[in-house]
Amino acid sequence: MSLPDEEITRLHRVRKTCFEMLRDRGYEVEDTEIQMTRNEFIDKYNGTIRREDLTFLKSKPDNTDQIYVFFPDDLKIGVKIIKNYVIRMENENIRRAIVVVRLGLTPSAKACQTEIAGRFHVEVFKEAELLVNIRYHDLVPEHLPLTNVEKKALLDKYTVKEAQLPRIQQTDPIARYYGLRRGQVVKIMRPIETGTSEKDKDDFDSNHRDRKEEICYITYRIVG
Repeated sequence: MSLPDEEITRLHRVRKTCFEMLRDRGYEVEDTEIQMTRNEFIDKYNGTIRREDLTFLKSKPDNTDQIYVFFPDDLKIGVKIIKNYVIRMENENIRRAIVVVRLGLTPSAKACQTEIAGRFHVEVFKEAELLVNIRYHDLVPEHLPLTNVEKKALLDKYTVKEAQLPRIQQTDPIARYYGLRRGQVVKIMRPIETGTSEKDKDDFDSNHRDRKEEICYITYRIVG
């Protein structure tokens, strides 16, 4: 049996945000997957949509980093479901996953998630968190995670240590969106409303966002 129309619309939006999030993390995602209309979404599953059928796997260009996105049917996720996902990941040699849930995890499932953290990185998002892509909100500045090489270059350039950088919490919504881990550095570009011309903006940088070109104030934060 298919889901009610309201839930289909909800899942269509959530799935789209998942694809956008993975593309922003560097995984290969087709434009057609992001641009899929609600009707195309329904047709893809022959009019009968179940959450479990929405599960998908994505890879980065070098194919060395793969991630599963699971959509469990259960209202609240217990330890058995998490363990089944881990077994599947282990069999396929995949170490990362996102689990999209309706309400959350049971206490035992949360304990299991913590227990396996050393071997598997399993993130949990509620559907409500993915209905809108926070990255495109007007009040959210552009965030660009730095590579390890870029991080070292930054620390060397300003002769600072990691402990001297301002912090962003790992639980911050945008840190979760990018899947940032402790010790990673993110470049934050905050648009400035100003009449400053290109020749006058020595302390600024141009930020080419999806909507328009802006002049930004640049800061860096380390995930703590």
